[in-house]
Amino acid sequence: MLVSAKEMLEKARDGHYAVGQFNINNLEWTKSILLTAEELRSPVILGVSEGAGKYMTGYKTVVGMVNGMLEELKITVPVALHLDHGSYEGALKCIDAGFSSVMFDGSHYPIDENVAKTAELVKICAQKGLSLEAEVGSIGGEEDGVVGMGEVADPQECKKIADLGVTMLAAGIGNIHGKYPENWPGLRFDALENIKALTGSMPLVLHGGTGIPEDMIKKAIDLGVAKINVNTECQLAFAAATRKYIEEGKDQQGKGFDPRKLLAPGAEAIKATVKEKMELFGSVGKA
Repeated sequence: MLVSAKEMLEKARDGHYAVGQFNINNLEWTKSILLTAEELRSPVILGVSEGAGKYMTGYKTVVGMVNGMLEELKITVPVALHLDHGSYEGALKCIDAGFSSVMFDGSHYPIDENVAKTAELVKICAQKGLSLEAEVGSIGGEEDGVVGMGEVADPQECKKIADLGVTMLAAGIGNIHGKYPENWPGLRFDALENIKALTGSMPLVLHGGTGIPEDMIKKAIDLGVAKINVNTECQLAFAAATRKYIEEGKDQQGKGFDPRKLLAPGAEAIKATVKEKMELFGSVGKA
């Protein structure tokens, strides 16, 4: 059964580790992430961007697939199904479809509008027992066509949003989506400390977990980050394993073209990536 991310993130915050959000794109992704979480006894958050939701034909399809897998694979660790970077309308659709957690990204609105829309969703999520993530200061890089340069959130604005009663807060601290450029200056820990000072016990979220050096990840967790999002890294691992399989001509041997065989190395590569991240984040054995 899907659960809200609230309890797993509060435990992570108190235990000084982080829960990974791994974005899903299809059946292979979902199955690989769930099996790894179960094997490692780690709580997990499955992230779905609006683009991925559309690709998988809609949120009801996603909910049906994930609920079916939890049952068929006998998954016993806590699993939250979470909308990633949702619009206000997208969040309402996911709540309706049966997601257990949503993110409303109002970071591109003026702060007052972000506050107003987030406040509405706080009410709805509280009634239904869902967790809600909000964002202040846009995260850089590209995600579903939105490009930004890694802004640093205003701590006062973070406090305004945190005070509404959201479950978790994503605040830009120089992090970006996708691959990090060579000249990336690194995470702004001073900004993170200032945000933490004003938001108190609120679990913080680090987007763009792909390519941030391990020591920076560990320091961010020490400073109150309880959820870290990973997407690009799984995609790169999947693509590299698939390329190797085809370049070695394995798709032309016997029934190597069967999608179950063709996609198997990629699925294993996702498992290895997820395992590596769960170990780094410290969530192994915490379920």
